[in-house]
Amino acid sequence: MQHLKETKQDKKKPKISILKAFKTIIWPKRKLVFIGLILIVLSRLSSLVAPLKIKELLDEVIPNKDYEALYALLLVVGAAILLQSVTSFLLTRILSVQAQYLISELRAQVQKKVLSLPIRFFDNTKSGALVSRIMTDVEGVRNLIGTGLVQLVGGTITAIISMFLLIKISPSMTFFVLVPIAVFGVVALKAFKYIRPIFRNRGVINAEVNGRLVETLSGVRVIKAFNAEAQENETFEKGVDKLFQNVKKSLTATAIMTSSATFLLGIASTGIMGIGGYKIMSGELTFGDFLSFTFLLGLMIAPILQMSNIGSQLTEALAGLDRTEELMNMPAEEDDENRTINLKTIQGEIIFDNVCFSYEAGKEVLNNISFQVPAGSVTALVGSSGSGKSTIAGLSATFLNPESGKITIDNQDIAQVKLSSYRKHLGVVLQDEFLFEGTIRENILFPRPDATEQELQSAVKAAYVNEFTDRFDDGLDTLIGERGVKLSGGQRQRLAIARAILADPKIIILDEATSSLDTESESLIQQSLSKLVKDRTTIVIAHRLSTIKQADQILVVEAGSIVERGTHDELIAAAGRYFDLFTYQSKI
Repeated sequence: MQHLKETKQDKKKPKISILKAFKTIIWPKRKLVFIGLILIVLSRLSSLVAPLKIKELLDEVIPNKDYEALYALLLVVGAAILLQSVTSFLLTRILSVQAQYLISELRAQVQKKVLSLPIRFFDNTKSGALVSRIMTDVEGVRNLIGTGLVQLVGGTITAIISMFLLIKISPSMTFFVLVPIAVFGVVALKAFKYIRPIFRNRGVINAEVNGRLVETLSGVRVIKAFNAEAQENETFEKGVDKLFQNVKKSLTATAIMTSSATFLLGIASTGIMGIGGYKIMSGELTFGDFLSFTFLLGLMIAPILQMSNIGSQLTEALAGLDRTEELMNMPAEEDDENRTINLKTIQGEIIFDNVCFSYEAGKEVLNNISFQVPAGSVTALVGSSGSGKSTIAGLSATFLNPESGKITIDNQDIAQVKLSSYRKHLGVVLQDEFLFEGTIRENILFPRPDATEQELQSAVKAAYVNEFTDRFDDGLDTLIGERGVKLSGGQRQRLAIARAILADPKIIILDEATSSLDTESESLIQQSLSKLVKDRTTIVIAHRLSTIKQADQILVVEAGSIVERGTHDELIAAAGRYFDLFTYQSKI
């Protein structure tokens, strides 16, 4: 039943046909492919020389003891073998290398497409699964333009030429061979139709397993802290077994094809021995003819025996391309036809007008939120966890889109603004700031790789990064490990703030930017943040209310609504929710 469900689901998904794969992948590389086809033809024609010369050797040269003809025959066969070797090398050099180049091109295209997708896509997709789709799914392309294509086209050419030569030697013997070959063809077609959904599902399973593995390796400290190694091992083993069961299905189908070919062609070979022996004894066929027929039969049958392997390669390639095509057809953030406004310069005024948002249908996170952030001002968002503060920040950064209501930037509907033109004026410092593996210098320079050393040093000093890098032997060139694991939370946060300062944005969103700092570091960072937010529109999310006393306005968010707004002094005087929060924290 499970298999039937998978098959039905698979039928609903877009599939890449051989014709479409030819148009999109092979045809753009037609010059190289054409050269490859010429080389294939030369290679296969040269492989026919030896079988054809066998008849001449046995029926003419040896009986007549013609030594000159023998030397000439050996020279021709030797030249054919040399030509076959040279063309085989050139085929690998041209087509296989080109196939690998095409894989690298496709990977770059898929990665570019993935980065263009909206944040919600990443929220619902494991990073490990995406790695699998970018790196693994496109690998099958090498079988369309590389070895698979060579074997398929070359084998077909050899089989057709051999068939005509076989007919010339003995039509009846050739017809006897073609019957089991036709039966095998029917079996193979049905088998390929069966295994394509299996290969497609394998890509899905592989992505799931890779996704879980990446999560496991990233969270190894949590796993060890809770002594959960056995639990994770069991989860991974289940995924690996699911992958094995899928592979077993495809191997079973391939084995059926291979055994069918061996059996049917074995019957044909046995029949040929009997028919050929009878014809030789009756004088209808010479010994040379029979030997040539046998060699040519081998050249015709070999590609058919390889067909199960070639067919599996091509089927796997098309299944991978199905998944790649599905990804490439997803709408990118910038594909929205409504986004036509290009912001060259901005003042930074942000207005929320009756904005509603929910992550799941029927579970509203924001309910008719309305407020104004004047250009160059600081607006703080406070409230209990889960109240909707980070969602407001995500909407302000255009990581999310409102379900109803409107958000404007300088009186322009943000839903009509090109995202790249808005985000180049945006700086974000998150609570769990992401750092790339590499040096401190590389991470700070990330938003502006071409910044001068003076600009870099200014950002470093403004965020007080030098306060700890001066103690490192390699200074700014210190390696920080994956996700900055070699730095403390406070050091990572200061590095992230230095990165934002260097980006020099017009709008800044600080989401718990000081949450990882000790009291001393917080004091230093507050000074640098005061420089960072000067003359810039700033939205601050903070649990530490002591850090936002100087904000131009404070919005108290509870259960997706703004319940209070005003300055620190005004809200304290009102003795409402903010007063309760501030008083509680002051006692701690």
